Amino acid sequence: MEPSNPWLRAPAADPRPADRQPPFEPRKPSGLRRTLGPALAAIVAFLAKFKTILLLAPKLKLLTTAGTMLVSIAAYALLWGFPFAAGFVVLLLVHELGHVIQLRREGIRASAPMFIPFLGAVITSKSLGDDAAAEARVGLAGPILGSIGAAACILIWHATGNDMWRALAFTGFFLNLFNLLPVVPLDGGRAMAAMAPWMWFVGFAGLLALTLIFPNPIMLIIVVFGGLETYRRWQARRRGGEREQAYYRVRPLDRALVAAVYLSLIALLVFGMHATHLPRSLP
Repeated sequence: MEPSNPWLRAPAADPRPADRQPPFEPRKPSGLRRTLGPALAAIVAFLAKFKTILLLAPKLKLLTTAGTMLVSIAAYALLWGFPFAAGFVVLLLVHELGHVIQLRREGIRASAPMFIPFLGAVITSKSLGDDAAAEARVGLAGPILGSIGAAACILIWHATGNDMWRALAFTGFFLNLFNLLPVVPLDGGRAMAAMAPWMWFVGFAGLLALTLIFPNPIMLIIVVFGGLETYRRWQARRRGGEREQAYYRVRPLDRALVAAVYLSLIALLVFGMHATHLPRSLP
């Protein structure tokens, strides 16, 4: 008989009858888990879709433009009401699209417009063209298309008889005329790069005078940026080498065309403001 090995002993039988063994029951989730589980799953699914939207947004270039447009409309609506605010922002969009279209015609990629409440809208690009003539074309394209947009408001005004469209037309003409002040970084300063860069100082003096006559924070910001940009451009033009001199070398024909468009725009915008001026009746 072999000696028994205690390590090889069979396990002792459970003294409880088999029919009394507690059945295995899966653990039920808590009430909180049952309640929040579907909600958390829905949130995860939404975030997955939202991530896809964010990845596509830079390609579509809609998020920045649409989002800042809505913010600007909401800001202007506090002053003028929603209908006028929406029309005003659309006029700003039309103006900026003029710059974008011309930049692309010059072979330069431009960003979608971004709106800044009470300051207008901006676009960004690596350059404004190969020379001052191209810069002038880009600068004047905004007021040209913007003036067409304001003129379209006149047609809607005559069709509807609603003076809001008349007021929008007047405002659009005024904004495009203001942008033709001959000071950088306004559109008129871009035109002066091809015509007579020394006019930047005349334009800055006029801008400073307007700020003193009609003081407000927005005009002050424009004066500060205008002064800094005018100084920077003039110093770069003076101290630049042959490449900088070539940038401002414009053919007489191109200079004459820029001057003709610039002066014609001013005349048409002044006429448009006169035709759409809406006298205010004081109580």
